[in-house]
Amino acid sequence: MFELRLLCPETEVETISEALQALDALSVSVEDADAQTDAEQPLFGEPGMPAPKEGWQRSLLTALFATQDTAEEALRLLQAQDFFAGSQVLGIQPLPDQDWVRLTQSQFAPVAITDDFWIVPSWHETPAQAKHLIRLDPGLAFGTGTHPTTCMCLRWLARHPDVRNARVLDYGCGSGILAIGAAQFDASLIAAVDIDPAAVTATNDNASNNAVSVRCGLPDMVEPTQGSYNIVLANILASPLKVLASLLCAHVAPGGHLVLAGILERQTQELQQAYAPYLQLTVADTQDGWVLLTGQRPA
Repeated sequence: MFELRLLCPETEVETISEALQALDALSVSVEDADAQTDAEQPLFGEPGMPAPKEGWQRSLLTALFATQDTAEEALRLLQAQDFFAGSQVLGIQPLPDQDWVRLTQSQFAPVAITDDFWIVPSWHETPAQAKHLIRLDPGLAFGTGTHPTTCMCLRWLARHPDVRNARVLDYGCGSGILAIGAAQFDASLIAAVDIDPAAVTATNDNASNNAVSVRCGLPDMVEPTQGSYNIVLANILASPLKVLASLLCAHVAPGGHLVLAGILERQTQELQQAYAPYLQLTVADTQDGWVLLTGQRPA
């Protein structure tokens, strides 16, 4: 396997990426060439929406090829094109053979949600201070405990005494990590739903691996009775959260809590306005540019 690395201007990222794929690249990735520097440019987008930009002002393109000859031929053909004029070749180099399973595992260390609440992959030992523990390996569904939105939801569960004996709904459950977190703090009944069948499978598997009971299925599984849940969690994204405002609030029991995540700080007021007819939302936590919004239905 050989890696061709290019430095490209934002205006040519899409064209060069498509050309590399047409020239038998096995994969093409695009990164900010100025990442981890003062010149880094954050780009925020949401699934299903157009990308805010095709790339960064200085984009690093990395293309993988099966052989060195294929990489060199692709580069030769690219350099002959007018659209390549503003780009720079950083080089072609072999990729060493790797134990990819071990390499992937090395990227996922135990995550401390609080001092005594930890998310631990199956290949790691349990930290001595962990009184509450979720065993979770990275998979196809979102939610490994490393993202700020997941961390904030889990912290809320850990610090909120109302979780004990509560009926909890995890809407958009992904890996099921929030549902399992609720079980760690003694929720009495936990339902988890997702529109993705792979997420339903992942949640059922992860719940089984953690020896907790979670009723999981597609959204039509949720009880039609309004006000059924003491706690409703939804770690999705701002756009679907706005669409789901009426539905999510309808599931909150009198005196119950709504906990929303997947929201950027700049989207706070937008979400508060969307939920204003149903519940008053306040900022309960912030982390790395994301916010946790919560509201409580009057008893």
